[in-house]
Amino acid sequence: MGLTKSARRNRIHLRIRKTIQGTAAKPRLSVYRSNKEIYAQVIDDVKGITIASASSREKEVSDAKAENKSEVAQLVGKLVGARAQKAGVSMVSFDRGGYLYHGRVKSLADGAREAGLNF
Repeated sequence: MGLTKSARRNRIHLRIRKTIQGTAAKPRLSVYRSNKEIYAQVIDDVKGITIASASSREKEVSDAKAENKSEVAQLVGKLVGARAQKAGVSMVSFDRGGYLYHGRVKSLADGAREAGLNF
């Protein structure tokens, strides 16, 4: 019998995290996606701090009249990108969290790139 969907995602996520580690020079842009919401954080793993974060639960995102979840994800990407730029971060490592680079995860990445983050 095959793996469940969550077990498969956890296995992929652990495989990704073996190679990606956020530093002060190049922090990690981490994505978490639930059925309703999407969250993004820019993390320095060496110090163990979150530099910038954004989610679809925030007022700026929820007030925007987005038609679907992909547009909401793009707004979250723009917001986390702008906050990271304000904190002085321009280069990040993208951690898709075991999710496929497709749909909402790709929209968030595109929004972060539009805001000026490079990865």
